[in-house]
Amino acid sequence: MRRCFSTATNYFEIHLKNELAGIKQAGTFKNERVIQGKQGVLVKVTGSDKPVINFCANNYLGLSSHPEVIAAGQKALETHGAGLSSVRFICGTQDIHKELEEKIAKFHGTEDTILYAACFDANGGIFEVMTGEQDAIISDELNHASIIDGIRLSKAKRLRYKHLDLDDLETKLKEAKESRFRLIVTDGVFSMDGDVAPLADISNLAEQHDALLFIDECHATGFFGKTGRGTAEAVGGSPHVINSTLGKALGGSMGGYTTGPKPLIDLLRQRSRPYLFSNSLAPSIVGSSIKVFDLLMNDSSFIGSLQTNVSHFRKSMAANGFTILGNDPTHPICPVLLGDAKLAATMADELLKQGIYVIGFSFPVVPKGKARIRVQISAAHTKEHIDQLIEAFAKVGKKLNVV
Repeated sequence: MRRCFSTATNYFEIHLKNELAGIKQAGTFKNERVIQGKQGVLVKVTGSDKPVINFCANNYLGLSSHPEVIAAGQKALETHGAGLSSVRFICGTQDIHKELEEKIAKFHGTEDTILYAACFDANGGIFEVMTGEQDAIISDELNHASIIDGIRLSKAKRLRYKHLDLDDLETKLKEAKESRFRLIVTDGVFSMDGDVAPLADISNLAEQHDALLFIDECHATGFFGKTGRGTAEAVGGSPHVINSTLGKALGGSMGGYTTGPKPLIDLLRQRSRPYLFSNSLAPSIVGSSIKVFDLLMNDSSFIGSLQTNVSHFRKSMAANGFTILGNDPTHPICPVLLGDAKLAATMADELLKQGIYVIGFSFPVVPKGKARIRVQISAAHTKEHIDQLIEAFAKVGKKLNVV
């Protein structure tokens, strides 16, 4: 029997198809390449006849396929099962969850930690707990989408300051001076541009105006700063609350967390909706994450290799005439600015033919006219990998009249 569709359903389907057609026409449709096998420096992509070098993962330390990390996840799977089938407060908290939370707090030098299914959830669950109608949240205009969505859930007054603009931040702090609490919110590192927040200066403003400071460290934890403690270690500053992820440098699986004062963490356990209504992190993820923190706290040599790779790439690309974004030359997010969305997509496809796996980013992920290829360097890349990347960019850049 044929299914009958209402007029509204037919119009809705037409609307969806038109939206997709518009995205494709603009050159911003995102096709998902399929990797066959493990994440790593070399990956086999469906459609390619040989492995390609991966320069677009958040695998900054190369730990996603580290044998000790994999073994720890396998062991936890055997000893603690595949999952909990429960949220934390019912019957979903295991000893390893508490162990991981304690290790994260120790790593950051904070009092306590709460785990989430992802940092998107951590950002979605913190602001409505921290703030209310009497308060003000003052947020960098280029903060991550998860921060923006989380702030929308709060009843606090919302103000945005211009990207990295300390004068505008201070203006907004003064504007909100009658609020009970003022919360400054910033990414430590902005993922699309590779910009690093001037955290020391922001911390000084927070102290001068008796404000609280929240920082998202997803693109800093584990690899930025001398021992990988993040933005505060790299450039100074003292955030009151830190949100970060287990899904990038720290093994690359899943999970996020908030770490900070114990009373805040205790309150989040009582009121944070993504925590209260989401399943616990799977034991295999927890086990592998514990191993990652053990590795980082015992040996930070990964970071030296990463810095050498970043320096070589940035200097060589600039010498070849490319524009590399970012206000900190030591950070491994190295966006190659191209401007045009279709050009970015075409260049990424041409680079794949040269054995280089990168992705073009365009609107709405970045502003119109600011399309780029975001190159992400890993400690696991060798000098030969970086040289091949530089040579491929030079070859394709000349072919497409970029340089």
